[in-house]
Amino acid sequence: MKTRSAAIALAVTAALTLTGCGSAAPPAASRTAGSDALSGDLTIYAAASLSGAFDELAAEFAAEHPGVTVKPVNYDGSSTLATQIDGGAQVDVFASADQKNMQKVTDAKLASNPVDFATNVMEIATAPGNPRHLTGLASLAKPSSTGAVPTVVLCAPAVPCGSAAQTLLENAGVTLTPASEEQNVTAVLTKVKSGDADAGLVYVTDVKAAGSAVTGVPIEGADAATNVYPIAELAHAPNPAAAAAFVTFVTGPQGRAVLKRFGFGAP
Repeated sequence: MKTRSAAIALAVTAALTLTGCGSAAPPAASRTAGSDALSGDLTIYAAASLSGAFDELAAEFAAEHPGVTVKPVNYDGSSTLATQIDGGAQVDVFASADQKNMQKVTDAKLASNPVDFATNVMEIATAPGNPRHLTGLASLAKPSSTGAVPTVVLCAPAVPCGSAAQTLLENAGVTLTPASEEQNVTAVLTKVKSGDADAGLVYVTDVKAAGSAVTGVPIEGADAATNVYPIAELAHAPNPAAAAAFVTFVTGPQGRAVLKRFGFGAP
């Protein structure tokens, strides 16, 4: 009788031990969700040229931190975003397409210690197949056999893509009158894709993202106007913990891999 009782007790003990082990090691996903202290909303302002890459980065960050609600990223020209931040916009993270507009934010003591995380250069975007046979910046100012000069769209000078375009045109000794000056690079690309412009100066990453919708024409000496992209957590970020984590994520190995895939260079 004692032998039987001992056997039963041993079986119960073994079952409890197995049950205890099971509860101590939940699935990896459960452990991640339970142990992640980050929560709340995350608001990101980013240069328009970052749209594809940052949509992916935001999705990956949200998947790793299920407690954080990453709001749709606000994309626009860096100068516009800097003005909005200076005007009191409640933002956690700012990613600029140039150091000049980030400097405006840091000078106003709205951010500190920005980190450079990517670079980009300009390229000519034209209709698929390059029907105007553009060969470089000089060809943008040359009339065709019919006497028509290509219709060219640029970013406004205050916008990073506009400032870079002006530098390259001056370096090449090319003078042209743009059909319009847009507030962000997305608007320039849209006019080329719609046929409202024969060409536009955009970033190589924009041409790559557009796929077959446009053809890119390299610009000789484009490296002379390389844009360096800085990112920073804002001083009065509503969610400083999530903001700091996102900056670390973007500047870390995962972020660099995504940015490289979208055509951005390393800083």
